[in-house]
Amino acid sequence: MEEPQFFSKTNQQEEVPEEDDEMSVVPGKDSAEKAEVLPDDQEVEGQLTVDIYDDGERIVIQSTVAGVRPEDLDVSITNDMVTIRGRRRKPDAIKEENYYYRELYWGAFSRSVILPEEIEVDKSEASLKNGLLVVKLPKKNKNVTQKIKVKME
Repeated sequence: MEEPQFFSKTNQQEEVPEEDDEMSVVPGKDSAEKAEVLPDDQEVEGQLTVDIYDDGERIVIQSTVAGVRPEDLDVSITNDMVTIRGRRRKPDAIKEENYYYRELYWGAFSRSVILPEEIEVDKSEASLKNGLLVVKLPKKNKNVTQKIKVKME
């Protein structure tokens, strides 16, 4: 029996059950009745995706927040946790039946991250450029020794 060639291996198509088909969960002209729509007063909060890394002196958090204005972002920091909240606002009101694909997330989102070590909250900073949010969190220097004076009472 002859073994399949490379092209035929990569060109094979698998049958995808309708319930697993991506199109069945995306509202559009023909599938509007299949999509589950929440009432206007019930908004599901999206979870923000992040990259977190250590650059030696700081813990850096990056997240793509394209279409979000700085005034629609809130970054809260404690010694061991960062919470990023925001809202991506729809630019125009588009009727549901006019969508072919609807993959972009609009609405409120948030993400809380427990940090791997303590940081200097007062020296932390956040910036937004070209849709990329960058939060820089200077690490606490654990090797610093602080002397205090003993007072006589």
